[in-house]
Amino acid sequence: MICTVIQNKTAAEIEEILRHEEMAEIRLDRCSLSDDEIDACFESDVPLVATCRVSEVMSSDPSLTEIRAASLCEERLCRAIKAGARYVDVEIEAPKYMSKRVRSCAQEYGTVFIKSYHDFSGTDSLEALKALVEKCRHIGADIVKIVTTARTADEASRVLSLYDEFPPEELIAFCMGEAGRESRMECLAKGAPYTYAALTEEDAAAPGQWASGQMRSALYGGRFFPDAEVTIPSSKSFAQRAIMAAALADGVSHLRGYSSCGDNEAAVSAARALGAEVDVRGDAVDVRGIAASPECLDMASLHTGESGLLTRLMIPLLSMLSRSPVRMTGEKTLLSRPLKGAEEMMSAFGVRMESEAEDCRIPLTVTGPLRPGHVEISGKYGSQLISGLLMALPLAEKYSRVTVKDPKSIPYMFITLDVMKKFGLKIGSEMMGGHDFMESDGDWSLCNEMVFKIKGGQRYKAADFMIEGDWSSAANFLVAGAIFGKVVVDGLDTSSLQADLTIMDILMEAGASLSQTGDNLGSLTVQRAPLKSFTVDASNCPDLFPIISVLAAFCQGTSRIAGVGRLAHKESDRGAAILEMLHKMGVDARTEGDEMVIAGHSLSSRLLNGNLLRGGSYTSSHDHRMVMALKVAELGADSPVEIDDMDCVSKSFPAFFELFSKLIS
Repeated sequence: MICTVIQNKTAAEIEEILRHEEMAEIRLDRCSLSDDEIDACFESDVPLVATCRVSEVMSSDPSLTEIRAASLCEERLCRAIKAGARYVDVEIEAPKYMSKRVRSCAQEYGTVFIKSYHDFSGTDSLEALKALVEKCRHIGADIVKIVTTARTADEASRVLSLYDEFPPEELIAFCMGEAGRESRMECLAKGAPYTYAALTEEDAAAPGQWASGQMRSALYGGRFFPDAEVTIPSSKSFAQRAIMAAALADGVSHLRGYSSCGDNEAAVSAARALGAEVDVRGDAVDVRGIAASPECLDMASLHTGESGLLTRLMIPLLSMLSRSPVRMTGEKTLLSRPLKGAEEMMSAFGVRMESEAEDCRIPLTVTGPLRPGHVEISGKYGSQLISGLLMALPLAEKYSRVTVKDPKSIPYMFITLDVMKKFGLKIGSEMMGGHDFMESDGDWSLCNEMVFKIKGGQRYKAADFMIEGDWSSAANFLVAGAIFGKVVVDGLDTSSLQADLTIMDILMEAGASLSQTGDNLGSLTVQRAPLKSFTVDASNCPDLFPIISVLAAFCQGTSRIAGVGRLAHKESDRGAAILEMLHKMGVDARTEGDEMVIAGHSLSSRLLNGNLLRGGSYTSSHDHRMVMALKVAELGADSPVEIDDMDCVSKSFPAFFELFSKLIS
């Protein structure tokens, strides 16, 4: 990325300049800004670097002592940090006490701390330069900036050779002077997070500095980058649970925010099959429920479409509601997806499952009744069947206590409880774990046991329910904005229980620029920023795996994503499909145990080295999430990406291509 140096400008001029720049450094020692103007400036969505040199402040006012000048710099830099500066740059010559306090403030507010060294007279030996980098790293620099003056091409090469010694994503190293001019671009090719340019040639802060427009043209050419606003459809995780809860309720429930897709339509059909009256009008769904009670139905069959969630919800519900065995059928990829652990889990409640396949898959027959009790089950096969049990057991006449060992996808269980609560049901829950869990203040990934206390004899009551936007779908647009441009996303709730809300944490760890207007329902803006490798456990959010693997391909460094074991029985063998996609696109990726390890390169590095992802013909493996990830990857490919089956996106997101077209129009 290109960071434009802004100096000697007013607040109004800076505001206008930032409309056209992808990143900027605000020279607080050369721009006369009031405290309020600093606050307003650094609230920008554009990634900003705050810089204030002690020597410059003293030069502008010779009456100042070094202590007073350092104090002024510290005040301005810390104010910028608190206002939202993405980076703060403190020169190596700054007083230690000032540097330490600014670094402490940066750590508190999540700002990247840069320690910089400038040599305006020449370029020292490689060993001396390496020692400077080591010194800056030792005193806590997140990024080290080394800028010297090159008199020869060899000196410029010497500085660039630092990238062979240190992680490129943690180093900005180039040269001033005409002999160092090309090094300002070459450092990006080496993997630097960003480089510096002047606003115009007349505004150059150092000899050899490019004008930002000239550098953008050289780096990006005529390449187009997204700048769009999209509204995300509703969460099918919430929608399917709400539709089924409404179908079980006594009275008429009013659901709002509904989005039609294959899985949601399957839930509507299932509700009608139970006997509920369902009226769908655009984004509004009215459901007159059946006032469900144990063995209130006599059903012979139920079709659950291609929805794995709906199938697993209905197995316990049907065994509670139907007096007779129910044959469950499905279609497409669902027919090849084994219901691992289902027979063992349901037998603990007295339910028999009979499948024509040895590994228990649809079609199958479910025979109840579902018996309440004190039961211990394994959570290693996911949360969906457990969610079905949580929805069914309150209808039983007696109390149940369900202990789930080694739970997975914990957030989805809490979504189930949240929906049930709105329909008048109460379930007590407790998460447990070892010392690390207790110290973590409830980190889901460290929980090794959950206990659900379920009072019997409860009944569903009609409710009015707003279905929130889907974070799984939104993740594709958020990643597209973080890598390639700017995307504003509406329709999301940042206080959501959805596991895929984790995409915000992942993007922030990777260095993306994220901001939200207003409250937790306000528009969310993500904008291109320097990206670095990340480490995440995606065991609780496996649907994010395809798109965050694409993100990792454009993050400088090696990213590690845990949770590969959760991918084997999705719509495809998703782990194998992701690796096949990455390898074909030229990305170095492998699995190590339960982790996927992906070596990434920044977009700038890929552009300059001719290392964009490879276009061509790809298979979706009939997996809707693979289609969406492939389309985002295409934005950074050297040629179009052709996908064999794109219709499968209708399973979860029929409007995906319509919304995605906004990014490329």
